[in-house]
Amino acid sequence: MSTKVIQAEEAKHLASKKLQEAGLIPEHAEKVAEVLVHADLRNVNSHGVLRTEHYVNRLNAGGINPNAQITFKATGPVTGIVDGDDGFGHVIGDVAINHAIEMARENGVGMVTAINSSHCGALSYFVQKAAEANLIGMAMTHTDKLVVPFGGRAPFLGTNPIAYGVPAKTKRPYILDMATSNVALGKILQAREEGKEIPAGWGVDENGAAVTDPNKVVSLSTFGGPKGYGLSVIVDIFSGLLAGAAFGPHISKMYGDLDKKRKLGHYFCVINPSFFTDIDEFLEQMDRMLDELQEAPPAPGFDRVYVPGEIEQLHEERNKERGIEIAASVYEFLKK
Repeated sequence: MSTKVIQAEEAKHLASKKLQEAGLIPEHAEKVAEVLVHADLRNVNSHGVLRTEHYVNRLNAGGINPNAQITFKATGPVTGIVDGDDGFGHVIGDVAINHAIEMARENGVGMVTAINSSHCGALSYFVQKAAEANLIGMAMTHTDKLVVPFGGRAPFLGTNPIAYGVPAKTKRPYILDMATSNVALGKILQAREEGKEIPAGWGVDENGAAVTDPNKVVSLSTFGGPKGYGLSVIVDIFSGLLAGAAFGPHISKMYGDLDKKRKLGHYFCVINPSFFTDIDEFLEQMDRMLDELQEAPPAPGFDRVYVPGEIEQLHEERNKERGIEIAASVYEFLKK
């Protein structure tokens, strides 16, 4: 696959321009592009600017409101609901996390659900925003069915990601952003492309049996067997049921029915550590914990121990300098 390296600012500009050409209001287009480039900088290209074409197709088909009037309703001192008016999840999620941050600053905690939303991109963007404000962030979102429940043969759950962001004093914030499936579908597709086998446990065939041939994969598996399955259901409860949205097999497909509004739900929680402990001590202890983890003796075959999210942060630092690598076909679409 041929690739092209471009600066983050150019990628952001091209993605925003493409979305505006499809009718999206400029303010929303810029936010969507910012979240997409955030993912590309971290080398999470599955959630980067390559998604622009799909979003343009959905805009053109009427599946996303290009001029969404996003509203916030406080339901208590530390709770609220964002109604996304069927706009872009990236923008809706940003509005929700900002309100959760405000409430946490004032009252110690902020919890916001979002309804009438669509795909919101990498959750790391939202929890990092909380961590950069010296707050702890948590985010969850449900996705359409692709994953079998533990012991089942037919897909019921989505990849249902969950993310946390925790600040530190001098170290980079701790950012954990993970799907509750063992891997993303993209890794299966990549193995098909390269003609390689996959590890058992990544995916199953139509009978629910684990397979190593990527061409036989019909559904994905949860990570950690029943444990990942349990967490995946929790994500559906928090971002689906709690938000008054659909769950599991009732969620509309991302890549099907492009003319239909997806009505997705998200859940955001922000915690202010200073309401629970001395903030300086907390941040110093986070530094110490991260330092000690990184200094832990490595196992055979490993050069050192990395903190979850650290590899993506190292990619981000490097890619801010040298540019982000995207498929040449994606670049051609953006420039077209």
